[in-house]
Amino acid sequence: MTTTQFQVGKTYMTRSVCDHDCCIFQTIAKRTAKTVTTADGKTFRVFVFDGVEQFRPWGSYSMAPIMGADDQVECA
Repeated sequence: MTTTQFQVGKTYMTRSVCDHDCCIFQTIAKRTAKTVTTADGKTFRVFVFDGVEQFRPWGSYSMAPIMGADDQVECA
């Protein structure tokens, strides 16, 4: 099974669970096998769910948004 991974230099987007109009953007600045570091210098531990790397950009709580490697933003 192939895992979809975060790529350095790419921007990803997800939405808040409570407010669909609240978009969260993160650009990956660097990565290791177990972590990603965003352009603003925050490091997050990556986990795999259903073949896709993911992390929680706002921390871990009941309604926390989850950023997935399949949520890449395509810039036009």
